[in-house]
Amino acid sequence: MNRHVVMETVRQILGRGLSAGETRELELALREDGCGRGPLPRPRRIGPQGIALIKRFEGCARRLADGRVAAYPDPGTGAAPWTIGWGATGAGIGPGTVWTQAQCDARLEADLARYAADVDRALGDAATTQAQFDALVSFHYNTGAIARATLTRRHKAGDSAAAAREFARWNRAGGRVMKGLVRRREAEAELYRGSPGGV
Repeated sequence: MNRHVVMETVRQILGRGLSAGETRELELALREDGCGRGPLPRPRRIGPQGIALIKRFEGCARRLADGRVAAYPDPGTGAAPWTIGWGATGAGIGPGTVWTQAQCDARLEADLARYAADVDRALGDAATTQAQFDALVSFHYNTGAIARATLTRRHKAGDSAAAAREFARWNRAGGRVMKGLVRRREAEAELYRGSPGGV
């Protein structure tokens, strides 16, 4: 049974999206049924748990009184890279950049497709569950390091326990251990191990 098809069918039946709690419950039920445990077909795409994890840690910070969102400096450096919306960085984002919520959401969708493609490419044909893939996309979205991380090599070698331990090594920004990164890496490792508590 295809987990994505089941989730989409439930959304259509309800006529709305699923809450984070409903998504977790459905994921658990599918897992207990044996769905979603096996490797994902390629190309892989980020699932609801991965998106929820990214949104949980990125947030749409610096909301203005009119509902728009302003850019802010990197917490580790106090300067570049400037960030806006759901963690977007890059050209055209700096002091004074302001986006609507729709712009933030559209950029997240485009970025997630790009980051998921990067992770899919880096993993190649390595057996990967949806939870592992989601955790790895969140990691890459935040670090940009999927191609060079020991975490990736451990995963590709099939050593998921060692791979899960590697998340904790990526807890610094600007040379300092950041509490937010420690929490994020813990949540990613938990999701990678298949626990819904990571979200």
